[in-house]
Amino acid sequence: MAMKPVTFSREETRAMVAEIQEYFSDEMDQTIGAMPAEMLMRFFADRIGGYFYNRGLYDAQTAIAARVETLTDDLLALEQPTRHLR
Repeated sequence: MAMKPVTFSREETRAMVAEIQEYFSDEMDQTIGAMPAEMLMRFFADRIGGYFYNRGLYDAQTAIAARVETLTDDLLALEQPTRHLR
């Protein structure tokens, strides 16, 4: 299944554009207009975003696996003693 394109609300786009403009100003002592900043943001979203998305998936898988292990331990702790050994 192919990943559908990432879309952002207008408010999210404005916030990211402002972050890019601030970065250019603070770190590079340059100004960048809203249009070039949005184009840069879209480039990263289209070309690099998959790396960040996948990292989030991997981190979520790790968190879920840890939680499932804890749940398994919790369930085994509820087991009643019997003469039958598993």
